Amino acid sequence: MNFPAELSYTEDHEWIRIEDDGTAVIGITEFAQNELGDIIFIDVNTVGQSLGKGDVFGAVEAVKTVSDLFLPVEGEVLELNPAIEKSPELLNSDPYGEGWIIRLKPVDAGAKDGLLSADAYRELIGA
Repeated sequence: MNFPAELSYTEDHEWIRIEDDGTAVIGITEFAQNELGDIIFIDVNTVGQSLGKGDVFGAVEAVKTVSDLFLPVEGEVLELNPAIEKSPELLNSDPYGEGWIIRLKPVDAGAKDGLLSADAYRELIGA
C-alpha cells in the first residue's frame, strides 16, 4: 500500500496536505478505500461551514457500508472536489490525487501538528 510521506494522517484514515497558499486538501487513505470497497456516493453538505477538529464533515457510501468522514484539523470547508461528485470511484482509483474530497481553510497554520506521519500511520494499521 502507498502512504505518501508528504501527507499527514489521522487514526480515522483521513489524510491532509497543506498547499503553498495555506489551504488544506483532505481525502481518505488507500487503506480506508480498500476497507470500504467500491465507493458509490460521497455526501458532503458542510461547504461554507467552520468545523472543529474531529467533527464529521461528510460521509462516504460504498457497496458494503457508509462511513463518516472526520476533519483532521479545525477550519472552514471551502469546496467539495467536483470530480468526485460525478465520479465517486476516484476515491478508489486515485485516493491521493484526483480522489481528494475537500479543500479547507485551516484556523491554525500549525494545525496538522499532532497528526500521524506516513510511518506512524503504517504502524497503526499494521502495514
